[in-house]
Amino acid sequence: MTNSIPNTTSQWNVVGGDGPASLSLSEQRVPELGDNEVLVKLQGASLNFRDLAIARGQYPFGFKENIIPGSDGAGTVLAVGRHVTRFAPGDRVVTVLQQAHIAGPPTEANTSRQLGATVDGTFRALGAFDEQGLVQMPDGLSFTEAATLSCAGLTAWNALFGGGRPLSAGQWLLTQGTGGVSLFAVQFAKIVGARVISTTGSVEKAELLRKLGADHVVNYRETLAWGEEAKRLTGGVGVDLVIDITGPSGLEQSVKSLRLDGIVAVVGAIAGVGGDAKVPTLLDSWMNLFTSRGVWVGTRLQMEDMCRAIEGNIERLRPVLDPKVFRLEELKEAYEYLEDGRYLGKICIEIS
Repeated sequence: MTNSIPNTTSQWNVVGGDGPASLSLSEQRVPELGDNEVLVKLQGASLNFRDLAIARGQYPFGFKENIIPGSDGAGTVLAVGRHVTRFAPGDRVVTVLQQAHIAGPPTEANTSRQLGATVDGTFRALGAFDEQGLVQMPDGLSFTEAATLSCAGLTAWNALFGGGRPLSAGQWLLTQGTGGVSLFAVQFAKIVGARVISTTGSVEKAELLRKLGADHVVNYRETLAWGEEAKRLTGGVGVDLVIDITGPSGLEQSVKSLRLDGIVAVVGAIAGVGGDAKVPTLLDSWMNLFTSRGVWVGTRLQMEDMCRAIEGNIERLRPVLDPKVFRLEELKEAYEYLEDGRYLGKICIEIS
């Protein structure tokens, strides 16, 4: 380290399981830089529902006590360890959520190092990260825009293109709502020439979806059988792929939207996993001939592919951000804003 690097950094930790009230801000010593680590001055971050789940003690994949939360971050390299070869001081980088999942199928080993859960995350001013858990930031994006790629962006990319049957021109995609994954999915699908049906419960959000290129928008509050309506809009054939973010409450309609041999990519359960909703079973996948695919974010190589695509189509693939941006010291307020659901686009944190 050099004399220009501060000795301390502001950081948030999750202490307890009471949601935003569990967040604690403090000033701590900058971590010692390991031989394979990169010291990053974080300048942008963004929030995901997993951050709320961790703060509530409800994250199903495990997390360590007193974790520094946040998977999404972008910033500038200040220093590198003596064995680092992928980055140099001055490089602009983005964090990878699954720090050890470089390529290939997921394993217990390569999915266990999760940023902001089992590995200290991005809600701090300075952080040391393994060089394998970072990618070059796409030119043309701000730090807050780039930060949104780590979780929502990569999840959408993997859901569309990572399962062995990538979405292609002319095929139909069904997305749900206007969360980060869904908005990225609309943008990515349109860039390859696919057709998109999106659901929402808001006129304002419907306008955003159409602006991003959605061919049809279905209001799920007015049309409870939105999956059946999506199938009708395809001429009765059904969609090729649906990205399901809701969990049990929406899976039945997701399956009803599919064509024969269609795919439902299950990427989350923002509506929770309880309740008495009818959930399709494994037998349904035979009776209705569809494939269900779980998606846990993606690999570093997939993220690098995504970043190249964004850089080559910067205006069409620019991340959608909520107009309200928070400072690092306002993280609790940002969590509460996420809880309230009043946002439109990714909620971002500027870090000075």
